[in-house]
Amino acid sequence: MAAMRVTNITRYPVKSMRGEALENVDIDFVGLPFDRAFAFVQDGVFSPFPWFTARDCPQLLKCQPTLSDDRWPTVRVATPEGDFDLAGPEFRQKLQEWSGLSASLRTDYRGCQDVAYVSVISTATIKALAEAGGVEVDHRRFRMNFVVDIGDEPFAENAWAGKAVAIGGATIAVHEPDRRCNMITLHPDTGESSPAVLKMAGELNNACAGMYCSVLVEGTVAVGDPVSLV
Repeated sequence: MAAMRVTNITRYPVKSMRGEALENVDIDFVGLPFDRAFAFVQDGVFSPFPWFTARDCPQLLKCQPTLSDDRWPTVRVATPEGDFDLAGPEFRQKLQEWSGLSASLRTDYRGCQDVAYVSVISTATIKALAEAGGVEVDHRRFRMNFVVDIGDEPFAENAWAGKAVAIGGATIAVHEPDRRCNMITLHPDTGESSPAVLKMAGELNNACAGMYCSVLVEGTVAVGDPVSLV
């Protein structure tokens, strides 16, 4: 069996926007620094899931955020219609033009994740779902922090539930499968929908892809680092 390793690291500074590929990252007990630290919520929606996402506004997937170097960063957003201050009224107006919905910015240093601070998925799972759904193999569609090569068996990471995994210089606790939604049907660059991806996730793996995790031991993780069960 080939050695298990990290193939991609991504953080998503703004929920539902494009991510940033990283060569290495120091993770702590709340995951990757500034991962989902910024998010929009729908005005007037008071529910356990108030988020304004690419399901409401596919144009978010055409937005690339860039963080400043400040201790608490400001964020600029590059879009096909120009650059904006994430926190500025002009960008809120642009979101309303795109979606017909009103949304407000929320910030949280711990992140605005749906369930857990860290997520991991295998290359085999990505390949299986992309091929079954008739789309190109692209890990960005699944919006996970860590992509790992653990062999050719799709969904093999499901067996990690309840276990600890060493990943680079850190150790993560793997909790449960990530139950997916329409986000994985959206092309990561254009927002074009391919419903077959979610349909096949349902048929092949109970609508799940990848695993939710938390950090047990803080440390540095780099592309190419080994992955192993503890």
